[in-house]
Amino acid sequence: MAALSLSVSTVKPLGDRVFVKVSASEEKTAGGLYLPETAKEKPQVGEVVAVGPGKRNDDGSRQELEVKVGDKVLYSKYAGTDVKLGTDEYVLLSEKDILASVA
Repeated sequence: MAALSLSVSTVKPLGDRVFVKVSASEEKTAGGLYLPETAKEKPQVGEVVAVGPGKRNDDGSRQELEVKVGDKVLYSKYAGTDVKLGTDEYVLLSEKDILASVA
C-alpha cells in the first residue's frame, strides 16, 4: 500500500463537519503543580481550521454553518474523531458537537 501524506490544507470536511486544531492542555494546576502526561485531561477548546459546505435541507439547499475558519470553539468532551498531523492534534466533529464560540 502507498503511504498517504496529509496536511491541514488537504483535509476538506464534508457536510456539516468542522476540522478543529486542539489547544494545548494545561501543563500545571492552579496551585502550581506540574501535571504528568497521564494526568492531563483532553482539551475541549480549539480553533476552527476548516469547515464543510453545510448540512443539506429537505429541499436540497445547504444550511450554512454558524462557525467559520478562525473561530475559537468549545466542543463536547468525547465528540469527534481525533486526528494527528505531524506534531499537531486535531479533531473532526459535527457542528452539533460544538457547544459555544469562545471570545
